[in-house]
Amino acid sequence: MKTFKKPLSATEEASYIHVLSQGNIDAVAEAREILIERNLRLVAHIAKKYCNVDEDMEDLISIGTIGLIKAVSSFDAEKGKLSTYASRCIDNELLMLLRSKKKTAKEVSLYEPIGIDKEGNEINLLDIIEHEQTDVLDRMELYDNTKKLASLFGQVLSEREKEIIFLRYGLVTGKEVTQREIGEMLSISRSYVSRIEKKALRKLKEGFEKDDS
Repeated sequence: MKTFKKPLSATEEASYIHVLSQGNIDAVAEAREILIERNLRLVAHIAKKYCNVDEDMEDLISIGTIGLIKAVSSFDAEKGKLSTYASRCIDNELLMLLRSKKKTAKEVSLYEPIGIDKEGNEINLLDIIEHEQTDVLDRMELYDNTKKLASLFGQVLSEREKEIIFLRYGLVTGKEVTQREIGEMLSISRSYVSRIEKKALRKLKEGFEKDDS
């Protein structure tokens, strides 16, 4: 099993959480990455509860990490501690995996829930990957998609591309934002947002296809 970095001190964590609310794209992205990286021990700790199921521990940690990513992206410091909120999100992601594995034939469904946002609304694959990804997703199992999703965002997308995809498909707030609204937020044109979005989706599609070949 991987060796994870030590958790942040309470002061350090509070500082990075504060940065998340400041709106500077680069600073927010960096703070998010650090909070995720330094809370991976929590994922491993929770994954151990499921060690008696027929799943590899590394796979459980990969799925739990998706829950951690969602937790950091949607955390509201006014509603409690990050570790408490993240634990619920990680547990939810692992339970989603186990429930989906019990269903017949392990067929992928674009409407299969893969998580819950902070308002309690279900998030499915169709919310994350637009219709351009449908042909690819139809050939993949839900389990593989959720594992690949977390890694592809970090591997193939630039920070600006990730920020736009997060906003466009409501991965942070659970509410989709229009291209025009994103353009106003980032002080760029709507057409430029559209180009970045299409490029990001193409990268994700190519990443899925490459990994699936």
